[in-house]
Amino acid sequence: MTDIINDLLRRVEAFKPQAAAELEEFRIKILGKKGELTALMEEFKTVAPELKRELGQQLNRLKTTATERINALREELGNAAADRAARVEDMTRPGSLVRREIVEVFARLGYTVAEGPEIEDDWHVFSALNFPPEHPARDMQDTFFIEKDPDILLRTHTSSIQVRTMERQKPPIRVICPGRVFRNEAISSRAHCIFHQIEGLYIDEGVSFADLKQSLLYFAKEVFGGQTAIRMRPSYFPFTEPSAEVDVSCNLCGGKGCNVCKGTGWLEIMGCGMVDPNVLTANGIDPQKYSGFAFGMGIERIAMLKYGVKDLRLYFENDVRFLRQFDSAL
Repeated sequence: MTDIINDLLRRVEAFKPQAAAELEEFRIKILGKKGELTALMEEFKTVAPELKRELGQQLNRLKTTATERINALREELGNAAADRAARVEDMTRPGSLVRREIVEVFARLGYTVAEGPEIEDDWHVFSALNFPPEHPARDMQDTFFIEKDPDILLRTHTSSIQVRTMERQKPPIRVICPGRVFRNEAISSRAHCIFHQIEGLYIDEGVSFADLKQSLLYFAKEVFGGQTAIRMRPSYFPFTEPSAEVDVSCNLCGGKGCNVCKGTGWLEIMGCGMVDPNVLTANGIDPQKYSGFAFGMGIERIAMLKYGVKDLRLYFENDVRFLRQFDSAL
């Protein structure tokens, strides 16, 4: 038994995860209710009385070392994720600035950053998210396919990262997924074929729509100001049920109505909803035990509303005159 304990101790000390999900899997494998340490504790009950003192000390040392090592690695990975989120990755400074701010807001709620590939397959972009075969988002006018292969495409949303997270990590899951996405759309002041999204996913036991609403209200107040109100309008998305569009009170007119909000007093910022049980099932999560919510927003859209930018194309032209307006905010 001493050899097994020492071997497990060496594995704990040598373990170097690349992502939070990998660390969580290791923690469950070692310290979980059905983990290796629990199995050793059960075996400890059967050892001879004269060996219990020494083996008990070894097991306690193993548990302490494993717990401290995992906590230290979790903090290290969290700091690395924050550094990546804060790093300016391209010349689109306003978008990068708002991306960082959104990440920081949700980090305070316990979310970690998850990332994934921009070139994806049909399963991760559509099928695993409950998109039926006839859904219009699968049509060529919306999606860039690679070499006319209907299974390989440029991701149209960062929901694909949520799928990859659910595949490799058991609940509880609490992640935000920022990244560049692509849609086959005509370029104008309000639309572009390339833009950036940030999506969120929270899955655990007992997650409710009320949790979703309060999380998004906190986000809106942090980003747009303490007086900001939100409203949620019924909508439809294949991967959430019920679904909603989220509006914030116009920060330019205080909700009274102006040209920017088209006289309504409200500005649309994102879509959201409770994760459809079919999505949980497709990704190996028991919908009878777990529930969750998801949300997604365009980073350029948030930047436009926050800073009064009226033309989406400005983000992609690298005009220094435009970028320098945001120097003081960086």
